[in-house]
Amino acid sequence: MKYSRNKTQDQAMILIYNVLTYMYIDQEFDIEKLISDYLYLPYDEVDIFIKEAVIKSIINREGIINELQASMTNWKLDRINRLAQAILLLAVTHYRYIEKIDKSIVIDNAVRLAKKYLDEGDYRLINAVLDATL
Repeated sequence: MKYSRNKTQDQAMILIYNVLTYMYIDQEFDIEKLISDYLYLPYDEVDIFIKEAVIKSIINREGIINELQASMTNWKLDRINRLAQAILLLAVTHYRYIEKIDKSIVIDNAVRLAKKYLDEGDYRLINAVLDATL
């Protein structure tokens, strides 16, 4: 099924958040089943961007976290909420591992997600961290 880019990014971010939550509570999960169940689609019909974003964010999670952490002064990534972490993971994954697009586009997309899903003003942290990281 084909969705708009904004819709696929929203879905990828929520799925990354779900994965982070499973990891936080130390519960095993099947990534393909998690994606299929969330989207109510057979895995083969899921948009390729969503699959790539979720899987590559998991595979490269530690490296991305280290990269983000190096850009965060006076903050620890694990101290910000998981939804913000998911937005940051998605942005870095998109930029570094999926397609090489302009940094400002990736940051704008992440800020859009932050404004939509996080508390007012939290988008500033997302913007600053990504600007320093990418």
